[in-house]
Amino acid sequence: MLLWLAQQLAQFHSGFLVVEFITLRAILSGLTALLISFIVGPVMIRKLEQYQVGQAIRDDGPQSHLTKAGTPTMGGALILVAIALSTLLWADMSNRFVWVTLGVLVVFGAVGWVDDWRKVVHKNPRGLPAKWKYLWQSVGALGAAGVLYFTAQSPAETQLIVPFFKEVAINLGLFYLVLAYFVINGTSNAVNLTDGLDGLAIMPAVLVAAGLGVFAYVSGHAEFADYLHFPYIAGSGELAVISAALCGAGLGFLWFNAYPAQVFMGDVGALALGAVLGVMAVIVRQEVVLFIMGGVFVMETVSVMMQVGYYKMTGRRIFQMAPIHHHFELKGWPEPKIIVRFWVITVILVLVGLATLKIR
Repeated sequence: MLLWLAQQLAQFHSGFLVVEFITLRAILSGLTALLISFIVGPVMIRKLEQYQVGQAIRDDGPQSHLTKAGTPTMGGALILVAIALSTLLWADMSNRFVWVTLGVLVVFGAVGWVDDWRKVVHKNPRGLPAKWKYLWQSVGALGAAGVLYFTAQSPAETQLIVPFFKEVAINLGLFYLVLAYFVINGTSNAVNLTDGLDGLAIMPAVLVAAGLGVFAYVSGHAEFADYLHFPYIAGSGELAVISAALCGAGLGFLWFNAYPAQVFMGDVGALALGAVLGVMAVIVRQEVVLFIMGGVFVMETVSVMMQVGYYKMTGRRIFQMAPIHHHFELKGWPEPKIIVRFWVITVILVLVGLATLKIR
């Protein structure tokens, strides 16, 4: 919106053309989202408390969590609003990648909203039935994958890029739809599984988004892409604006979600943020790098799969409780220590992921 306005005003003064720079708009997008979070956050928390939209705590989990019962949840809606508004203000709204990403944000956010609403307002512990939840997640993921596949403007947009090898690109054909579906849906659910401690999920999401923003900027810049032997994907640079908005909104939310949390993200935030990370990785063709940078999300998901599979086969458990952050809690690790150590791991993994930019 503001980009279009600046382009119109540039007819009268060329100084307005500075808004066309993606780097400037990314910075302003991040700051706008951060400001929105700081302004709206306290109001939202008071409203959630007023309407008694509080978190229910399982009694079979760590006993330290029982004191968190009643803490306002569904706070992820704040993140989504901040991202959406910042994107609408600063991104190029004629860009198809922007609309696909916003569509994923809305669809997965809506699924999470219904799930949370049924749990905390209707007091239905099941929330949205699994079959319906997975159905609508699948609709969102396949819809995004289909749009990206059928609007692709170059072969690079549907190839699998292998990190550390500058000339290894696998033509996926229709398998692109399958890969994109699993990346978007898988990342969405992985972030949701990670969201179990105060600030545990949001900071890794911010760090991974920042890393993907760098990849988006490089892949959307013809000269940088050529220099780094990267596939050039026209228009993908605009995702840096959305990435910055996610970082700003996430850091603003962390202000209230840091231990001890004043508000929880809920499925409305976790499902949507994970899906946005997934679709951004698909657009810039960095699914493998997402797997590296999002190693904490992968670890949490794999711990659940191992726990469930092993229990069904043997009747015994590998971990004291899954996801794995609960295992460390039951082993006596203080919650803040687990959170910060998972953050540190993510910083390291994001740096490894960024190293693939040059080590090719």
